[in-house]
Amino acid sequence: MTTLILIRHGPTEWNEIGRVQGHTDIPLSEAGRARVKGWRVPAPFLAHHWIASPLARARETAEILAGRAPALEPRIAEMHWGEWEGETLENLRARYGDAMVENEAKGLDFRAVGGESPRDVCARIAAFFADRAKLRQDTVAVSHKGVIRAALALATGWDMLGKPPADLDWYCAHAFTLGTDGAIRPARFNIPLAP
Repeated sequence: MTTLILIRHGPTEWNEIGRVQGHTDIPLSEAGRARVKGWRVPAPFLAHHWIASPLARARETAEILAGRAPALEPRIAEMHWGEWEGETLENLRARYGDAMVENEAKGLDFRAVGGESPRDVCARIAAFFADRAKLRQDTVAVSHKGVIRAALALATGWDMLGKPPADLDWYCAHAFTLGTDGAIRPARFNIPLAP
């Protein structure tokens, strides 16, 4: 078994105002940077291999937490929201009305115009998990909300319809295990980062 710890990046200005970021490369805000500097990962995690999404907000979060530059992994970048990046969900719902309601009701098959679906994200992170399992190297991956939700879907069979099977705190770490076949399983959620 391989341990995989997933951590979401710290806050950005777009997080603070509710804009969808996706692949748009928004850095940590000053407040977000200060918040991450106050986090402390459990000591055993520091010996793990550290990987981050190549997006600045995840990369910088990993550098602050690990005290070193992480390896970068494009397969754990946030879900691509296509033409909707920079929008708020409130504005999208007002603009598209019933069509947006129908789209959001598709769960894993929700898709922004010109973007990815959560099912697409599941496929790319499953390949990443399989590669990590072959290495048998305990890993901390600093990533994004959409990626962690996709990992939860893969680990539990959740179809992203209705409430998720676990209430995840986005300012905590979430532990999974990877079988030798790359299958992901839940281990422990909401591991505190704040002292």
